[in-house]
Amino acid sequence: MTRELPPISTVPINGPFLQRLLGPEPKLILEIGANRGMHTELFLRTFPTARIHAFEPDPRAIEAFRARINDPRATLHELAVGATNGRAEFHVSSGMPPDATPSMQAQYPKGWDQSGSLRTPKAHREKWPWCRFQRTIRVEVRTLDTWSRKHEPGPVDFIWADMQGAEADLVAGGAETLARTRYFYTECFDDELYEGAPRLGELLDLLPAFEIVKRYESEVLLRNTAFASA
Repeated sequence: MTRELPPISTVPINGPFLQRLLGPEPKLILEIGANRGMHTELFLRTFPTARIHAFEPDPRAIEAFRARINDPRATLHELAVGATNGRAEFHVSSGMPPDATPSMQAQYPKGWDQSGSLRTPKAHREKWPWCRFQRTIRVEVRTLDTWSRKHEPGPVDFIWADMQGAEADLVAGGAETLARTRYFYTECFDDELYEGAPRLGELLDLLPAFEIVKRYESEVLLRNTAFASA
């Protein structure tokens, strides 16, 4: 199904915007691909009553997250969210942007950890040649529905996903959870940066119950139309 796409927005996804979107007291936020907890801090600061479940498989980012986030409302799960349960190869990113300042380089003593993925890098190698993928590691993988049934089987206010091309895997393994999720924010590129990464139209086809709230250059914010109050 082809849907008319809104123009690209420049409205920032910051605390005030999220408060208007979700209301003052959302109860549950899932952050999939939490990396070092930069957005976890934003969610904790913006929503004092929310529980946050963060997911991250890269050991370097996990170490940085635990050093950064110390709040009982946030729980870090050391695993990747995917289409099936088990263990899988995770493509580890490394390198450093050529314009990185000394302070930025100091933040990543073990290399760039923001681009790792369950999916094999493709156009990413040409678009950002400084970012290298020289090894893989085995990581734990759970489907979103498997995890949710055990830990949080109720409504979800917001899913923030930064999965580096594995967005379709989240959808494939998370249909039940997405059906009870109010808002879903995810990366979505025009180029196939990672093998099998869905373009925006393909992602929308996978999520027929969702409509676009804001479209960004490389992300999209979606609303579940099944929620009358959304």
